[in-house]
Amino acid sequence: METKNTKGAMEMSVGTIVTIVLLMSVLVLGIFFISKIFTSSNNAINSIDTQIQNEINQMFSDGKTLKLAVYPSSRIITVKRGASPPQGFAFSIYNNAKTQADFTYSIKASDVTDCQGTVTESQANSYVLGGTTLNPIPIGGSQMLSNARLVQFPVPESMPSCTVKYDLLLYRDGSAYDSADISVTFK
Repeated sequence: METKNTKGAMEMSVGTIVTIVLLMSVLVLGIFFISKIFTSSNNAINSIDTQIQNEINQMFSDGKTLKLAVYPSSRIITVKRGASPPQGFAFSIYNNAKTQADFTYSIKASDVTDCQGTVTESQANSYVLGGTTLNPIPIGGSQMLSNARLVQFPVPESMPSCTVKYDLLLYRDGSAYDSADISVTFK
């Protein structure tokens, strides 16, 4: 009689262990997929496709009075060192004036303290591709830039892992128009 009870207890233990292993597998997969969904909003981009352009257009059409839209909208970007093609972010401009205006922009490193002296501001600025415009961008009154601009960071693999804060400065007809701070983590 005692052997039957032990056998039943043993079968229940194996069944419980199998159930726990299966549930843990489902839990791990669930956490993996959820983390992928939420981290995609911080990922750097390497090209502007229709989906990104639509996201930027949506930012302007949400009833907000934005003059500058940055994608990803969190303005916190993770760039892989040595990535090919280089990764970065996109932005677009809205002219809130009733007449056409010429826009220019520049992107400059503003804080490299996280790099603990291994990267200077001038080095951080040298990693910006598409960080300034030499020719003015004409935008009609109450219009937005038809194609978003892409700013990339072609950083070498030798760049230390750290976070650099950049300022995106936007000018309309030579006068300050808007700005945004972008936090770029190089990993």
